[in-house]
Amino acid sequence: MARWKALPEELDPQIAELTRQLRRLVDQGGLSVAALAEVTGYSRTSWERYLNGRLLAPKGAVVALAEVTGTSPDHVTTMWELAERAWSRAETRHDRTMELIRITQPRAEPGDLGASTGTTTVDAPPMAPPLAEPPAGKRRVLLFLAGAAAVLVVLGAVFLLTGGGDGEGTPEAARSPSPSATGAADLPPGVKCGGAGCTGKDAEAMGCGGDLVTTARTTTVGAATLEVRYSRTCGAAWGRITGAAPGDRVRVTAGGRSQRDEAAAGETYTYTPMVAVGGAGEAEACVTLASGRTGCTG
Repeated sequence: MARWKALPEELDPQIAELTRQLRRLVDQGGLSVAALAEVTGYSRTSWERYLNGRLLAPKGAVVALAEVTGTSPDHVTTMWELAERAWSRAETRHDRTMELIRITQPRAEPGDLGASTGTTTVDAPPMAPPLAEPPAGKRRVLLFLAGAAAVLVVLGAVFLLTGGGDGEGTPEAARSPSPSATGAADLPPGVKCGGAGCTGKDAEAMGCGGDLVTTARTTTVGAATLEVRYSRTCGAAWGRITGAAPGDRVRVTAGGRSQRDEAAAGETYTYTPMVAVGGAGEAEACVTLASGRTGCTG
């Protein structure tokens, strides 16, 4: 019986190739998933997601796997960088699709034709002669025109969201909802907070991680990789360090608000609670290593 499940057919080829390479390294090292979690510091659940193509492994996890299997990390790191770009592109497409669904769904409700076309029904006074009603042919024409108008509105929304198809013309308001504007009714299933409601909360516990997150900024400080992680859906960002040592501290700051976390013994990966942001560029992450060395994403 094969050890590994088949990867999802829709998985990007670069992500699939990285996942297959990680599987090969695990097989070569003769590691179980439980043993892999023990020697790398990443949880068993996380490795199951990485190795099944459900979640992109962080760079620190890829490097840790290479080290424990005696493999040079250079090749897998290059593969990871290509896969991370592909993952970010897929997240962008997902965000645009969700935004389009939220915009078009209310317009698809039946029975709203009068409200959407601005038509107002006026009751005739008692005993007044009946108002002239257009023939059936004219009614069909009016209904057709109303439907065409609704289609044009939807197409206009698509054009605004995609910037005419080149991704450059999307209005700022559509790209970056304000931290306080994201309500629970607007959130996709599994996401438990939005905007200011996410501040101080754990990204994974609130459903803001996984395929909803992108790396907004990254830098290397000593042996640690420092990142600003951003979820447009949640309107929040957080700091993360991989390749960390006990005592390394990470902080994220946005709009005057800061959140912190510290790597404990045995951890090589940790992240801060979230802060609300209006866009990925608003947050900055900084790290203070146990050795005293410091650095920020800028």
